[in-house]
Amino acid sequence: MLVVMDSDATAEQIQTVIDRVRELDLTPHPLPGATRTAIGITGNTAAIETSLFETLPGVKECIRVTKPFKLASREMHRDDTVIRLPQGTFGPGHFVVIAGPCSVENEAMIQRTAEFLMENGVRFLRAGAFKPRTSPYAFQGLGLEGLKILERVRQRTGIGIVTELMDSEYVSAVADAADVIQIGARNMQNFSLLRKVSQVRKPVLLKRGLSATLEEWLMAAEYVMSGGNYQVILCERGVRTFSDHSRNTLDLSVIPPCKSLSHLPIIVDPSHGTGRRAYVPAMALAALAAGADGLLIEVHPDPDRAMSDGPQSLDFAGFQKLMDQLQRVARVLDKSLN
Repeated sequence: MLVVMDSDATAEQIQTVIDRVRELDLTPHPLPGATRTAIGITGNTAAIETSLFETLPGVKECIRVTKPFKLASREMHRDDTVIRLPQGTFGPGHFVVIAGPCSVENEAMIQRTAEFLMENGVRFLRAGAFKPRTSPYAFQGLGLEGLKILERVRQRTGIGIVTELMDSEYVSAVADAADVIQIGARNMQNFSLLRKVSQVRKPVLLKRGLSATLEEWLMAAEYVMSGGNYQVILCERGVRTFSDHSRNTLDLSVIPPCKSLSHLPIIVDPSHGTGRRAYVPAMALAALAAGADGLLIEVHPDPDRAMSDGPQSLDFAGFQKLMDQLQRVARVLDKSLN
């Protein structure tokens, strides 16, 4: 349920509603808006009687939320969510590019990549210290040493860090090193891990699972938001289908219905979505045109020698060319590339 307050409701009246929610052993979620405050209610297993709130001072109306994903739904939060970080803004009118290698291989390579990205107007570096790999014999990342490398590079360059959290054991370490915590496709329904990051007050980039429906994806976001972390960024990275012409099927058709159902920003990963660097630029441009709020792109100074995901990584020259193309398209769509 959503309890909508009058535009002139006082702080005391809002607190009275919050206290009533807690008296019912439910969870209140204050949602301040431009013209009014609303309080979302979660934790109920049956319908809540509207009469419990309608007579309270300052309450304008009570709205039942029909979607199973309450906090992620536009029924509860009408306006688009805007996530502001020192390095850039995720939300309407903005298009954020996050780029970098699949994994942290060594400090010199990460430093070189960060400097290149900053010179080209990109303020977020993606790189994995921990890597989920299909083969147990493949490079698994540098672990905690990789996080230390990312922290040092951020201190020297000011670039924002986006890196993956795979295990609840490392929540604090990843949160300290990252500006945005990434939850990978394999962990989209790792509910214990989602509950952990729901307690962290940093944005969470939530990748869509390999075979997840839109509702399942938004329900995963709900796990994060239900714990009080409302800074969720969705990431479409391709789903598994019968097609064999690319690594995955990049589902750009999910963007319009996602934006219709949810207020959360959504970005696209064309690198994992295609698995082939030759296809990445076209799908990146298509994502911008389809209404995405940003991109997650793999870039490496020497992709043919990358320790992971080299075939889908752009080199520096290819990335510069793509950035020029994105700038031109973004201007037509009245979006700011940052």
